[in-house]
Amino acid sequence: MSAPVEAPPSLSVIVLAYNEAENVRPVIEELRAWLDAHVPDAELVFVDDGSTDGTAALAREALTGRAHVVLEHDRNRGIGAAIKTGVSACHASWVTFLPADGQIAPEAIGTLMAARQDDTEVVFSVYEDRDDGMHRKVLSWGVRTLILGIHGVQMRSDGPYLFRRALFVPEQLEPDTFFLNFEFPMRVVRARLPYETVTISCRPRLAGHSKSANVSAVIRVARELVELRGRTVREALERALG
Repeated sequence: MSAPVEAPPSLSVIVLAYNEAENVRPVIEELRAWLDAHVPDAELVFVDDGSTDGTAALAREALTGRAHVVLEHDRNRGIGAAIKTGVSACHASWVTFLPADGQIAPEAIGTLMAARQDDTEVVFSVYEDRDDGMHRKVLSWGVRTLILGIHGVQMRSDGPYLFRRALFVPEQLEPDTFFLNFEFPMRVVRARLPYETVTISCRPRLAGHSKSANVSAVIRVARELVELRGRTVREALERALG
């Protein structure tokens, strides 16, 4: 008699980390408690993006006793690469992710899941009254203005998003940087795929500092927006030519 086929998990949650040794244990403990209470069959995938402070080892300790996967990059490749690595290891039909800095509470996952409709492909999130000071607000405004000016897409996607695994094809998404979190939503909006948007809270980091909120990041995004424009033009030509 053949063994029963194990059902796939209903949700895959990717935890993204780069040098988060101070935060990883409390973040994982909080996430584990929430998943056990609300989505006990969820798959947990931890991606260490080349940390040098022992983050991966601490994650393994914190995950002891729960089914999980810990993946490590041999160098810091960028959050886009970390997301693609994580998604490639996911088995659920729905996937989301959280940073390992403690800024997004696990309850945000429940908010994302509750917004799904039968035809929903993605659920995006925006932050409510995030108190990051004028510097961060100006940077965010600059990025949204660039997206509208270069691509003609008016959108806002601040935090983690929930998406159908089949929609996200890592091999077709070029960026390894944070820009992936702009390109993927833009492609969804431009393709007119059905999506929802929810509002979630963003807490202060438990410890450490952000590695992406600076002027150089905006300059890099501007360059990648121009590169994406070129790629989308080439893709359109290839489709037209068959």
